[in-house]
Amino acid sequence: MKLLASIQLLTTAASAAFTWQNAKIGGGGGFVSGIVFHPTAKGVAYARTDIGGLYRLNPDDDSWTAVTDSITDNDNWHNWGVDALALDPQDENMVYAAVGMYTNDWDPKSGSIIRSSDKGATWQTAALPFKVGGNMPGRGMGERLAVDPANSKILYFGARSGSGLWKSVDGGSTFAQVSSFTAVGTFIPDPKDVGGYNGDKQGLAFVTFDSTSGTTDGATKRIFVGTADNTTASVYVSEDAGATWNPVEGQPGTYFPHKGVLQPEEKALYLTYSDGTGPYDGTLGAVHRYDISAGTWKDITPVSGGDLYFGFGGLGVDIQKPGTIVVASLNSWYPDAQIFRSTDSGATWSNIWAWANYPEMDLYYGLTTSKAPWIKTGFIDTDTKHLGWMIEALVINPLDSDHWLYSTGLTVFGGHDLTKWDSAHNVSIQSLADGIEEFAVQDLASTPGGSELLVGVGDDSGFTFKDTASLKNSPSTPWMNPIWSTSLSVDYAGASVKNIVRIGNSAQQIAVSSDGGASWGNYSGADTTLNSGTVAYSADADTVLWSTTTSGVKRSQNQGTFSAVSSLPSSAVIASDKQNNTVFYGGSAADFYVSTDIGSSFSKVGSLGSATAVRDIAAHPTKAGEVWVSTDAGVFHSTDYGSSFKQDSTTLTNTYQIALGLGSGSTWNVYAFGTGPEGAKLYGSADDGVSWTDIQGSQGFGSIDSCKLAGSGNTAGQVYVGTNGRGAFYASGTIKKRSE
Repeated sequence: MKLLASIQLLTTAASAAFTWQNAKIGGGGGFVSGIVFHPTAKGVAYARTDIGGLYRLNPDDDSWTAVTDSITDNDNWHNWGVDALALDPQDENMVYAAVGMYTNDWDPKSGSIIRSSDKGATWQTAALPFKVGGNMPGRGMGERLAVDPANSKILYFGARSGSGLWKSVDGGSTFAQVSSFTAVGTFIPDPKDVGGYNGDKQGLAFVTFDSTSGTTDGATKRIFVGTADNTTASVYVSEDAGATWNPVEGQPGTYFPHKGVLQPEEKALYLTYSDGTGPYDGTLGAVHRYDISAGTWKDITPVSGGDLYFGFGGLGVDIQKPGTIVVASLNSWYPDAQIFRSTDSGATWSNIWAWANYPEMDLYYGLTTSKAPWIKTGFIDTDTKHLGWMIEALVINPLDSDHWLYSTGLTVFGGHDLTKWDSAHNVSIQSLADGIEEFAVQDLASTPGGSELLVGVGDDSGFTFKDTASLKNSPSTPWMNPIWSTSLSVDYAGASVKNIVRIGNSAQQIAVSSDGGASWGNYSGADTTLNSGTVAYSADADTVLWSTTTSGVKRSQNQGTFSAVSSLPSSAVIASDKQNNTVFYGGSAADFYVSTDIGSSFSKVGSLGSATAVRDIAAHPTKAGEVWVSTDAGVFHSTDYGSSFKQDSTTLTNTYQIALGLGSGSTWNVYAFGTGPEGAKLYGSADDGVSWTDIQGSQGFGSIDSCKLAGSGNTAGQVYVGTNGRGAFYASGTIKKRSE
């Protein structure tokens, strides 16, 4: 027991109290694949995302709180992929989710069903014997997971990959396959893509209990299950609590069902269909109503002929007003999404917009993004698609007919005056994704004496936070003029910090700023052969070094044409010395390189011990010649431009991103992701790498090899982490030295 106590003390001493929070980009930023309201508890709702975990609604201000960060450490990064969501109708505190990111070999682990009895504060896990695809095709279908409204012990889950239907009879602790259900959802988006992203069976689409059907031995009698099939049946029903199953007679068979939602007072099941499984496709589709009592189907598709050029995804059923439903186009790429509303069970419909004198449109809505102003300036003002795309989740609050939410590939929209659609034929739509930070961060930088944080992201370009105070406010604009979908890499000139360079993931995407990232202009020297990779800016901002993905390492001066740097291997890790304009650094495999002629040529220099892979290079922000290198063997440090290196500690091994940030007084902290005494996490050092402290704590950042890292150049003890799906985090604190 004495030994155990001493180990616990050592562990405590190696941790620092850092409290993490998001730098507020706001507005969501990614695809929210499902939203579920509790049927009886006011204000209880959750949103699932494809790469950013699960969020709980805060009804007082329409904001959201992430609830799965505690179960997304390095070993469990795939838990940020949520493929299904369910609430217990009899217990507002219970929430269930099916988690796992990919069903191919991109994700090495099987999925699981997680459950919480305290609204997501803590979680328990039931492992599954197959993978779950929270970021796979078809992820907007659903919900694939459901709790029996008559019996909280019973859950059903519709799996992918041919794994069929699964059932729990112990409240989600264990699951077993339902052998009597033999349909598996055989559709494969691209059968030739064997083992790839589009090469898997889509599986089951939804599970819906009919709460009006009564019970058998305490279980709901009638259950509907949708499958990803369009050649035979795609909707099945059990009339004996899951003992036997049959295709629903008379069903349409042309398209794939995306949603199956019950209106209990009508005793009707509403379904949306598309000719693809989503979320990016859909050129045709339908909406159907199944009268459960009569056993009859009715095609209630809102449009036909030339007006039907999309599939249908989102489906909201008003529980308070029988016959009132809202459906959305899954993807209508031009001019915009279309949303339809019916108050007579689909007999007639009204649109949210209509053509006036083409190309003018009559809009029956107003749209604001005050909670995330960058959405308007960067996207709505520059595109015809105001209402969005990838609309799979659309819900009407079961306790409030005015409150609705729908999600897109960018944000969550919604409002609180939906019934005005019927009276004034005009509704107010807002971006209501405050708190959802589903950004895939590609790079981070903090400039000493300049912009506090530069964030390059996937899909949404990038963002500038000018100071620490601004981290709490959603930016007014993304990186624009030029704006790209993705900014892969960003760097600053160390001796001229208002000068910034960034690159994108397509040809010729390179831009510079001379005002710290507030405004941008194209860099004229790029040609169509250059794209992706990483970028480094010389200290005086006259030279750009670009390690491209396809064309090797390139160099340009003063916006001139890029030329090849043959002495540095392709795809090399690169960095600039932040004070000496003539010096650049490079790394490839086990070798470290230095250029002293402004990147024209590179030479191998000091040894990195037993390292076989250079992963990241960080030059000291204020000291010329001081450079830190992260490798598969740990962290190495040089104070002589890489001529010689030393490894001050072997506490950390297998390190990835490394960064320096302002410490106490005039000192600088070193931060690194790597494997240390507390596992694969983020560590910090206040004594030049002699000792390392766990500063991540219980906060999940996902896989450490995908995380980005920056230390603040202006705020002592502050550090930034970019995640692949949960945006950018920051925290501040004091790291003790070994002697303290």
